[in-house]
Amino acid sequence: MEPKEAPVQVTETVEITGHLMDTGLLSRVLDDIRGYGGEYTLDKFDLGYDKDDPSTVRMTVGAEDEEALQRLLMRIQTKGANLVNPGTPEISEVLQDGVFPDGFYSTTNLPTSVRLNGHWVPVRNPEMDCGLLVEGEDVRTIPMSEVKAGMRIISSAQGVKVTPPIVTHDEESFGFMESDVSSEKPQGVLVKQVAEGMREAKAAGLKVLWVGGPGIVHTGAAPAMVAIVEAGFVDVMFAGNALATHDIESSLYGTSLGVDLARGRGVEHGHEHHIRAINTIRKAGSIAAAVESGVLTSGVMHALVKKGNKFVLVGSVRDDGPLPDVYTDVLAGQRAMRAELEGVGYCLMAATMLHSVATGNILPASVPLTCVDINPATVTKLADRGSAQARGIVTDVGLFIEHLARELSPAYADAN
Repeated sequence: MEPKEAPVQVTETVEITGHLMDTGLLSRVLDDIRGYGGEYTLDKFDLGYDKDDPSTVRMTVGAEDEEALQRLLMRIQTKGANLVNPGTPEISEVLQDGVFPDGFYSTTNLPTSVRLNGHWVPVRNPEMDCGLLVEGEDVRTIPMSEVKAGMRIISSAQGVKVTPPIVTHDEESFGFMESDVSSEKPQGVLVKQVAEGMREAKAAGLKVLWVGGPGIVHTGAAPAMVAIVEAGFVDVMFAGNALATHDIESSLYGTSLGVDLARGRGVEHGHEHHIRAINTIRKAGSIAAAVESGVLTSGVMHALVKKGNKFVLVGSVRDDGPLPDVYTDVLAGQRAMRAELEGVGYCLMAATMLHSVATGNILPASVPLTCVDINPATVTKLADRGSAQARGIVTDVGLFIEHLARELSPAYADAN
């Protein structure tokens, strides 16, 4: 005999609006309720008449106790199911550095508001997997590693509202090659769309953020990347030790991982080049110092320094060296990345799973992002981990950046 489910003891009424049927959103909300051991009753269902009309569902959800109900409400709120009667948030004091209070509200990267003193306060710096810190009349996200004893943290779904994006449909409800990730869409169209997104961000006075991996150099796309930097479409670069190291290796030795980029084959003693490149920069003191002293005269890192643009390099356990500019403390690296997110209006991720996922975790959902990689798993993982705004392009990164450089840099297009 199967065990009986625990009886529902506490309930709340929630409402969700959007394209609930054709996006499968309602089904996912109901699955979450049942997955958390809860129950639901549909109280109201207003189905949109035309394809662009949103639908609205109001339902009563219940769980066996208040703690289970709060966790359930927080879960379905990530999909926009907000309380009809939001009430006021429960606020708990942090008792131990680095430890949230029990029952803390776990955030998404979606626009979020908190009801304080009778009015809704927008949460600053929307970021997933954080807590909500209340400071007077201000609310912002805070990562677990930054929380200190005495801080006031929200510990309920009451008094919190999430606003998911409303997806509009410009085409018919069904069509070929309309998924968010594809290797079969016309690349010329995709390149133009990315270029237009960057131009729109710059026209609005916002920054373009790149997240790059060493594949940019390995595929021979570094000169195209330099042209994009010089054209003004790389305001900030997030990367690891590898991109910078192999870019500098290419500048100093003409190789990447010991492979001659002009001839496409290994050279004698080429395996030493990357570590010798690191040693050269460490001797200079920093990448910027190497540029200023004339030691480093070309490449992506050289272009970023000469342009005065920011870069944040965060390392990993496998790094050689590393370069003196690399953050070896990952928490310090996270802080440095977060510090550069203000004013970002577009993000392009290229050839790096580790740093793409890391950036997706801290980037607000309001920032459009495109992930380009030859590996489909990289571009789908972002959406799977909560970056709902991510678009994926499965293609050779080198060719993509070449085409993008021709689109963004007239000088590069004329020369190539």
